[in-house]
Amino acid sequence: MPKCTHAKVDFGRNGRRVIEADFTGGDLSSDGGLLLLCQLDERLGLSRATAAAIPDPRDPERIRHGLREMLAQRLYGLCCGYEDLNDHKTLRDDLLMQTAVGRDEALASAPTFSRLENRATRAQAVALHGVLLDQFVLSHAKAPEELVLDIDASDVPLHGQQELSQFHAYYDHHCYLPLYVFCGQALLACVLRPSKIDGVKHAAAVIKLIVTRLRQAWPNTRFIVRADSGFCRRRLLQWCERSDVSYIVGLARNARLNAAVEVAEACLADAYEASGSKQRLIGEFSYAAKSWSHERRVITRLEYGDQGTNPRFVGKRGPSTLWRDGEAVSRIA
Repeated sequence: MPKCTHAKVDFGRNGRRVIEADFTGGDLSSDGGLLLLCQLDERLGLSRATAAAIPDPRDPERIRHGLREMLAQRLYGLCCGYEDLNDHKTLRDDLLMQTAVGRDEALASAPTFSRLENRATRAQAVALHGVLLDQFVLSHAKAPEELVLDIDASDVPLHGQQELSQFHAYYDHHCYLPLYVFCGQALLACVLRPSKIDGVKHAAAVIKLIVTRLRQAWPNTRFIVRADSGFCRRRLLQWCERSDVSYIVGLARNARLNAAVEVAEACLADAYEASGSKQRLIGEFSYAAKSWSHERRVITRLEYGDQGTNPRFVGKRGPSTLWRDGEAVSRIA
């Protein structure tokens, strides 16, 4: 026999509406999680903090949809997979969405959202990132000893005649190339950019803003920037060194780097021929690209197996404790 659930879940009241969930049938919705999102938003204060960070230039006497309500509606829609503004043509009349936002009448329309997003400025984008950082700080009960900031770029495919659409050869389609900064699972920055640029553009400025803000709350926390070889640029490395920020940044292989580990790779090849098992070595040496003013520490991981050699290089600033315990680091002359 099926096991039926008859218990009701109480979500409180919204004006004259009593909000509860039961399992007796009637009108159904696949977006029941909106009520949980609403409670989470109320606890975090995210939509209210976002509304407080953005000025509202509209005439107060003509406002039908408050800024906080509009932002909550847009956020909840995104969380439920409704990315397009056109989706709100229907969502504005959805009872669950109205209840989550806190209204018992039609919500903001797609044209209203279009005006809201089109009047956004660079200063407002910076202010919104400030809200993300404040939420991140509040999520910690005490100051962390160390934070690793992962920075990377990724593609957002575009279709039709979207504004600033550009072709990117690596991704092989028209796209945007937003810049992301994560700390663990927490998103600290997302900067929308056109795709016909160097992937590292704005990286130093974004990292500077993040570290400066977090150091105001946690002055003794150690910061580490981690990125792939696309971010190995002089400006970012120099800022980290001036600002006492550690980094682990990939280095693209080139003739000089390959020459620096040539002898070590020959030793690994001999050991592989003698033992028949894959050989591995972690080593370090000093290296300076032509555009660098001084040498920097490079960590290399060398492997030799049935497919030959497979070297990897990273530029590093910071203590050796970032590497796995038990790994021997040898100096490569």
